[in-house]
Amino acid sequence: MPLPDFLDSLLTAAGPSGHESAPAAAWREHCAGFAGEVGSDHVGSSFARVPGTAGGPRLVVVGHIDEIGLHITHIDDEGYLRFGQVGGWDAVVLVGQRVRLLTAAGPVRGVIGRKPIHLIKDEDRKQVPELKDLHIDIGAQSAEEAHELVRIGDVAVIDAEPFELRHDRVISRALDNRVGCYVAAEAARLVAGAGGAPGEVLALAVVQEETTFAGSRTSAFRHEPDVAIVVDLTFATDQPGIELGPITRHAIGSGPVIGRGTTLHPRAFELLHDAGQQEGIPFTVESLGRGTGTDADAIHLSRSGVPTGLVSVPSRYMHSPVEMVALHDIDAAARLIAAFAQRLEPGMSFTR
Repeated sequence: MPLPDFLDSLLTAAGPSGHESAPAAAWREHCAGFAGEVGSDHVGSSFARVPGTAGGPRLVVVGHIDEIGLHITHIDDEGYLRFGQVGGWDAVVLVGQRVRLLTAAGPVRGVIGRKPIHLIKDEDRKQVPELKDLHIDIGAQSAEEAHELVRIGDVAVIDAEPFELRHDRVISRALDNRVGCYVAAEAARLVAGAGGAPGEVLALAVVQEETTFAGSRTSAFRHEPDVAIVVDLTFATDQPGIELGPITRHAIGSGPVIGRGTTLHPRAFELLHDAGQQEGIPFTVESLGRGTGTDADAIHLSRSGVPTGLVSVPSRYMHSPVEMVALHDIDAAARLIAAFAQRLEPGMSFTR
């Protein structure tokens, strides 16, 4: 299965939290090809609406369009840029990376540097680097030159393009969570291609999940869903160092993962589970004792409460420039949610 053009366009667009305009525009352009209505709101979240056919419950399928990134905090006297993180980074991952800064005049490229290993004391070599020990070098020869190119508050992403490995594996930054936005759009497209579902289906590409859940909070309030399915990545358990027991088994390539836990609605879980079994879609189940760490944690609290389910795609090396997923897991997640939508009959109750 080759990397779909739509997913490639989402992955190559840079969009850290609060700066998601480029990937959001690519998402809306694609969705305009099948949805009855496409739009966005003041915080930057986007939606694509597929009309229902029989007055069934309104379903929203939610992925977050933002990615983790960096923001410029200081420009020193020599023209080096100091930075903070947008979302959660492991500083070890950042050392030696190429970066793309998003500036008013267009992209500016640079590299993340630290002292050469030859100049690091033996005892310090064993320590994890801190962000304060790193800098971005854009090749400027002075603070004045750097200030002409970059402003305080400009954001950056790792400059890494997607590529494919064998067995349908894809490597890229921002798979967390352009995958979720892709799945939401693809599930809605499948529903539209089938002539609709009993209820209205809205795909959502929401903003700022990595920082505040702002997009999911405002979108759930605006669209008033009867039921929601959040799509995100989860940790694949088939890489070295992962301990099973505290984490449920879900290997990359084993299909989507259906969440089950305190904040997730049991009826939504059972409908997803039944849809997977009846449609012959492989899946695993993830047990979550408290929150999910996803937009589901915000959406289920909207207004008087939204019955919410969670479908995840297993991923290796999350929050890095080399996140990995399997394309057939992504495809299966979209088919699972489209099948779920067809089961939302008029009058269906989600009362606990």
